[in-house]
Parts: sequence; structure tokens; C-alpha cells
Amino acid sequence: MSTTRILDGGMSRELLRLGAELKQPEWSALALINSPDIVREVHKEFIAAGSEVITTNSYALVPFHIGEDRFQKEGAELIRLAGRLAREAADSVTDRKVLVAGSLPPIFGSYEPQNFQPSRVQDYLKVLVENLAPFADLWLGETLSLIAEGEAIRKAVAATGKPFWISFTLADDAAVIAGGEPKLRSGESVEAAASWAVASGAEAFLFNCSKPEVMQAAVETAAHVFRKAGARIEIGVYANAFEGETGDAAANEGLHDTRDDLNDDIYSRYACSWAEAGATIIGGCCGIGAAHIHRLSKTLLR
Repeated sequence: MSTTRILDGGMSRELLRLGAELKQPEWSALALINSPDIVREVHKEFIAAGSEVITTNSYALVPFHIGEDRFQKEGAELIRLAGRLAREAADSVTDRKVLVAGSLPPIFGSYEPQNFQPSRVQDYLKVLVENLAPFADLWLGETLSLIAEGEAIRKAVAATGKPFWISFTLADDAAVIAGGEPKLRSGESVEAAASWAVASGAEAFLFNCSKPEVMQAAVETAAHVFRKAGARIEIGVYANAFEGETGDAAANEGLHDTRDDLNDDIYSRYACSWAEAGATIIGGCCGIGAAHIHRLSKTLLR
């Protein structure tokens, strides 16, 4: 486990904890507009908790959240701000190297693969990539629901020369938790997504924004595909703490309740099971805060 890299956790609830205002539809983008210093402080808290990779607060900087008009007028500036704040936090560390991952979200909505528009996606990704590039060490396409979204990210970053990671969100309904085949929210299998990753050139293949209970089987499936193909691709996990079923609800509809049973100790136990299954990049998503990251970093790196 000594080679495990620690990611940060979910941004939104940490922003709220430190006093930032978040409301739909802008959500975490509102903190960049009204309280960027708090965004920087959240990055620093995750670094202090043990994060070796922090993610830019650019997830909501898409028309889905801030609107088409604001994206066209202010999107580039806000994206640069998100990149700069993360870079400043990472560069403030003097005793170790902290990497900045440029967050490239699902352009047309989280958990909504049916809304994907291949003819338009590059127009929006181009703005994100161009304005995050001066600050990012690597790219993180995250919370993707279908393989085509991963392929769009691959194309968008191809000319940058920076490594890219692809992270898919998984179906986490009762049937999958009970032992069903691990699959993306699109219904595509994890096996198919991992096979795509082998040919994609991705440096890492991750799963995020799904319940902890479904992650181990997905890691095991991906590890099997990569071993069979002789592919040296890292596997990562950063689960969420959402309560109840989210499969039929868009992730952006509001503030989901979080689980009372998923404290830092329990989450770190899940993290150990992912590491044992083959994951070498581990952090947290929505509802997983700095306290969780501190605990799992101490546990995994011990």
C-alpha cells in the first residue's frame, strides 16, 4: 500500500462548512464568483489532510450550471481562476510535491448520459482545457456516465501533452450492491470501459461519485482486464456519501442527504478494501471531507 496516491475529497460541502454560499444552478461555481479565498482554503485543508493530488473547482463551470450566456462571457475567466487557486494552494507546499488535476466534468449534466451531444461537446471542452492548461499537471475527466464521454475527454486533451485520467460513475442501485455486474450509469459494463481505457492512452482509470459498496467489484473487474491485456494503467476510487438511491435522479438536482454511517473510520476501511483489490489512487467525492481524507491517508500510507 505504500505506493498509494491520495486524492482530495468532495469540494462542495467543505465550501459550505467554511462559509461559502452554494445554491443551484451555479452550485460550487458560486464560490468562485463570490468567495474565491474559501476555494483556496478548501484546497489547502485537503493538502494538510494528506492529499497528494488536488482537483480544480471547475466541475460546475459548464453551461449546465452557469448558463450559456455566462459561460460565453465569463467562463474562460472563471476557469482560469479555478486553475490558479488550485495551483497556488499546491505551490504553497514546501515539503512535498502536490499535483493539480484539471477537472473536466460531464458537459451536459452528471448522471445524464442520455443528454450527451457529441457534435457540441468539444466546443465546451476546448474552453476548459485551454484555460486550465497553464495550471494543471494532469487532466481528470470525472463523473462520466458513458464511454463516449471518456473518448471526448481523450480527444480534447490529446494535443496538450499532459497525462490524463478518466473516472466513471457507477450504477449503485440495490441490484448492483447485491452482487450484480458492475456497470456505468449508462448501462455499459465496467469491463467494456476498461477495455476502452487500454486503447485510450489513459494513465489512470478511476471510479467516482458512487456508493462505496459498489467500488471493489469494479476495481477487481478493471484489474482483471488490465492484467489480461498487459496494460500498466493505475486504478483509482473516490466514492461519495450520498444517502438513498441516486440512480433515477440527476446528481445536480439539489443537495443530496449524506449518510450518517459513513464516518472517517468506516470510509478508510472501504479504502483499504479498494487498495487490496488493486487501486493505487484513492480519495473521496461528494460528502467525503478533509477528516475522511486525513484518516484514510494515515491508514493507507501506514
